[in-house]
Amino acid sequence: MKWFYLAAFVALSLRAETPEQRGKRVVNECLQALGGDNYLNMHNRVETGRVYSFYRDSLTGLSIATIYTRYDSGVTDTAHNLAQHERDNYDKKQDYGALFTDKEAWDVTYRGARPLPADRFARYKDTTLRDIFYIIHVRLQEPGWVIESKGSDVIENRPVEIVDLTDADNITTTVYFDQITKFPVRQVFFRRDAVTKDKNEEVTHFTKYRDAGDGVQWPFAVERDRNGEKIYEIFSTSVEVNDKKVADNLFLLPSTIKLLKPE
Repeated sequence: MKWFYLAAFVALSLRAETPEQRGKRVVNECLQALGGDNYLNMHNRVETGRVYSFYRDSLTGLSIATIYTRYDSGVTDTAHNLAQHERDNYDKKQDYGALFTDKEAWDVTYRGARPLPADRFARYKDTTLRDIFYIIHVRLQEPGWVIESKGSDVIENRPVEIVDLTDADNITTTVYFDQITKFPVRQVFFRRDAVTKDKNEEVTHFTKYRDAGDGVQWPFAVERDRNGEKIYEIFSTSVEVNDKKVADNLFLLPSTIKLLKPE
């Protein structure tokens, strides 16, 4: 009988919350599950595994990859400026890849460094700014956030809490949090194609959470879909945070590298 009263008490407590209170509670529970202060103090991350790219659900690329991410302090306008650098190295030799800074991106090979198209960088920047892990780590201190629960549901056979996170520019990311583990399992946002002006649905799935060191939990499998079609997938064999061997010059173009013209 006491279980009945406990369940009734929990149900009444949830109903007493406003959508805003419930949304903020769910996001805070997620932060604690990811590592709390250890997660907020993460200053770099190294992911190693296999990366797949797709077009119309058909495999178009496969590579062994190491993705280095460094978070940058001192960025004041985190709503509009990136507070991270990223270096993607491919193949076992890691002798080619891409470099994403806060303002531009480069394709790096033995021939030199070629600027990536502006729309490619703009898409990378927008995807990063709207990523739930980046939002929690970097952006939640911005003024103007509206974090609102949209209720609960069952997605992929698991009970989830659904939360809309809307920033001061009225840009929304919808996130589905596992009710048991508290981890994000799915996020959705919409983006206009710069050329066609079509509205694209961008969906990301997160699974296989594991300890990445320093008490931080991270998804080792990530899949991205666009308008219902798979476009990207990564299966990490290892993820390590706060790696002291990651040097700052990894996120800079070497002064001796040949700068190539944009295509």
